[in-house]
Amino acid sequence: MTRAEQKLQTRQALMDAARLLMESGRGFGSLSLREVARHAGIVPTGFYRHFSDMDALGLALVAEVGETFRATLREVRQNEFEHQGLIEASTRIFLDAVSANRGQFLFLAREQYGGSQLVRQAIAALRQRITDDLAADLKLMNRMPHLDGDAIDVVADLVVKTVFATLPELIDPPADTLPPHLQPEAKITQQLRFIMIGGRHWRGLGRKAE
Repeated sequence: MTRAEQKLQTRQALMDAARLLMESGRGFGSLSLREVARHAGIVPTGFYRHFSDMDALGLALVAEVGETFRATLREVRQNEFEHQGLIEASTRIFLDAVSANRGQFLFLAREQYGGSQLVRQAIAALRQRITDDLAADLKLMNRMPHLDGDAIDVVADLVVKTVFATLPELIDPPADTLPPHLQPEAKITQQLRFIMIGGRHWRGLGRKAE
């Protein structure tokens, strides 16, 4: 293994260690540099060869889940283009990605309201990039031709915020007493369908329904 490969491996080990510590229920802001380094199997001073501080590690975690999230949504959008918007199938693609990358999405779900301002800002910027991508696709698909660009932006924003808000429910197992229609998978599918059908009947910004 080359030195560059070793450095990348150690950097990834630090990121993995932070996520594993968070899986016990802790927030990123409660983690210390020393314990993350210890769980990664390196001395604390070795941490600084990869990250300047814990916020820098947090930003790297945001970038990592951002790549996973956007790659997943590209697959969802491809499904939408090819199959005329099958919401159930698209939702399943997303849920499978959440299940396969639970640690990444757990970090995202918790830290969008977490203690590090820099991390919160980075997640907000990621959410906006995802929203912009979705808005561009909605305009390209022309499913709501009566809406102008600003109105499409509002629809895209609502879709993305719904997904982000539902992430904690998608990650943690639901209560046994929860009725089927309120199970996370069923609920997000119906919510997204509601948004998309509503968008087709919405008159747009600044226009009152008759």
